[in-house]
Amino acid sequence: MREPILMPSLSDTMESGHFIQWLKQPGDAVKKGEAVAEVESDKAIMDVEAFHDGYLAGPLVAEDTDLPVGAVLAYLVGRPEEVSETQAEKPSRTKQAASEKRPATENKSAASPETAVAVEKPATPSSSRPSSSNTTHVKASPYARGLARELGIDLSQLAPAADGSIHGRQVLAAALGRPEARLDDGPAYELQAMTPMQRAVANNMIAAAATPTFRTSARFALGPIRNLAKDKRFSLTLLLARACALTIQKHPRFNAAYTLQGLAQRQQVDVGIAVDVPNGLLTPVLRNVTEKPLNDLQEEWRLLKDRAMGKTPRHRLTPEDYRGATFYLSNLGMFSEVVHFDAVVPVGAAAILAVATVQDGVAEYTLSCDHRVVYGADAARFLHTLGEILDKPQTLLSGD
Repeated sequence: MREPILMPSLSDTMESGHFIQWLKQPGDAVKKGEAVAEVESDKAIMDVEAFHDGYLAGPLVAEDTDLPVGAVLAYLVGRPEEVSETQAEKPSRTKQAASEKRPATENKSAASPETAVAVEKPATPSSSRPSSSNTTHVKASPYARGLARELGIDLSQLAPAADGSIHGRQVLAAALGRPEARLDDGPAYELQAMTPMQRAVANNMIAAAATPTFRTSARFALGPIRNLAKDKRFSLTLLLARACALTIQKHPRFNAAYTLQGLAQRQQVDVGIAVDVPNGLLTPVLRNVTEKPLNDLQEEWRLLKDRAMGKTPRHRLTPEDYRGATFYLSNLGMFSEVVHFDAVVPVGAAAILAVATVQDGVAEYTLSCDHRVVYGADAARFLHTLGEILDKPQTLLSGD
């Protein structure tokens, strides 16, 4: 037996991961499901678990290394005596792939053991474009090729990235008519590599930019719900999430998502809440917000925030903690200068509510909506219902 351990894909937007450290050493016995390493995905630090019993064998990638999804990290072998043989099998290729920290590819599927280790060396940056309209020989990631076919983009008309290959972001930029910045026309600069989380946020924003969006705002008194939060010792953000969820119960279209096949109407309300973290943004998801007692939701929210902020190093956010929200909430009310803002509708949701700071007893609530799912009058009715709940927030305690 010789099974590869691959860099996992832990989110829909993850193109690469940052390998942090090994938790096992070559020759160590490993049980199925046991953690052998730690990697940083585009949203969180995760354990890499073994899918088989065996013994860890090299070549092992170097720690503190950026690798594309599907890259081979190491191998599991069936017998201890196989460890030394595998260690010497392909050291040069793996060492080279790990040490040079290649730019990530955009292949979301796991690569085969042979192709995953061979990460291509970046080409010299160039602004030249392929002249042929035949895109067969244009260097592009599989994701970019598929996206170009869907969007009708001619790959031969796009400038490659710094690694000489065309990636999904170039295709999306072309589809949106927004080319990347021409930095050579300005002053000297120094490129700073984006973290996996920063790249994920950027890719999510590019994807969300294709959503036809409209915005509707209203102003409501925040005093009643803030007083309730203080009296019952609940998080104000939690109560706002509950108010949104109860509003969605009366306006279920806001719990739908646009797909090419039709509108996907979800059966429970899961609210993603924006959390400011160092060098990034996370949206932990509270599940089934209309049905659970507030005390249970309060504890879940506390744990999610602790994981998001890294307060519990061995219990970090998992993909299940931040994926699949049906509605989103962004609360910047703690910043006294922010009197108005609107937020970007994430892909897979119908709307996101942005809550600004209090001025003269009222705060501005801006609802950004996917116009393919809901319309202006729907948004007005949503905000009307939300205002009624905020005016009499005791309804949020029902079921406790």
